[in-house]
Amino acid sequence: MNRQFYKSLAVALLAGAGTAMAWGQAPVADDDDPPAAQTPNLSPPAQAPNPSAAAPASATVSAPDSGIPNPQLKPNPLEEMRKFEPAADEEYRLGKGDEITVDFAGRTDLQAKLVVGPDGRITLPLAGEIMLAGLTRAEAAKAIEGGLTPYYANLSAQVTVTKYTANRVMVLGAVEHPGPMLFDGVPTLLEAVTRSGLPTAGPEKRPQIPDQCAIYRGSDKVLWVQLRSLIDSGNPLADLRLRRDDVIYIPDPAARFVSVLGQVQHPGAVPLTANSTLASVLATVGGITDKAGSRPKIQIVDTAGGSTRTVAFNDLLNPAKNLEVTLKPGEIIYVPQTGFSRVSYYLERLNPMTQMAMVMSYAGVI
Repeated sequence: MNRQFYKSLAVALLAGAGTAMAWGQAPVADDDDPPAAQTPNLSPPAQAPNPSAAAPASATVSAPDSGIPNPQLKPNPLEEMRKFEPAADEEYRLGKGDEITVDFAGRTDLQAKLVVGPDGRITLPLAGEIMLAGLTRAEAAKAIEGGLTPYYANLSAQVTVTKYTANRVMVLGAVEHPGPMLFDGVPTLLEAVTRSGLPTAGPEKRPQIPDQCAIYRGSDKVLWVQLRSLIDSGNPLADLRLRRDDVIYIPDPAARFVSVLGQVQHPGAVPLTANSTLASVLATVGGITDKAGSRPKIQIVDTAGGSTRTVAFNDLLNPAKNLEVTLKPGEIIYVPQTGFSRVSYYLERLNPMTQMAMVMSYAGVI
């Protein structure tokens, strides 16, 4: 058996062993190893598309003392998700576009079928315009009674919603049918995501639940939801209740892949799972080639943050070091040819558009 066979076998065995060290730990390097790059931050993406403006997620916006209040952007722990979610028994409030019927006890001649206008108002004979948007049905009935009191005595109104059109949310990003969606009842996250058409990934274009999504509420709140993890754990917050006019952004599913380049048997895109590590990804591509040399230094490039981690291949094979390196979606793993220790040797020969086209092609996006 040749040396290549033992390398590939060792990687495969290590990938299945499943050690316990989190990837945030800096890899242990040999004395002659170059210093490892700083470990990237594990927080959600710093920015995400917003219909109005890009906003940093899971952070509090700070600015010089100018007297201008700063918006608070909510992080995504479970407790914050519970605060973000409307109450289950929250009473419905009328909104623009809702169709209503107004009945008056003992006065069938006054019955009216109306639509709440874009300005939130309805128009009644004699009473004129009455603002109903944001009111409950009982509050709307009182407002109508008040508008007609100068003309009719002892009126008792009842408001019924015959068609709900105000409960709309917007779904944007990597979905089949982006755009606004209407809900008869309270909109929920899973219903909005599935109705918009689940994103697909991989050569077979299989629909899949996104790893994460962002919910924008107004201009000052955003919540990053780790959707796949919530579903896998059976957490009911995966079907988070939404408010009308929420905007849901779903990142491109191609971001769930890492790209493996350089001296490996089968370079290309590798789908990430919850248990993916550097060792398991290298095993998926068939291990490294003889051109990588006996002591290759594997480069892991964070394309979002621009930082690079360096991991000694021999450390992955050493059980005594108990090294497990996990990966983030979108990262590039590069195994250099012996004699070239930096990832830039390979990447500088690819302009950014070529890199993106290569990753998308391997991911089955193009």
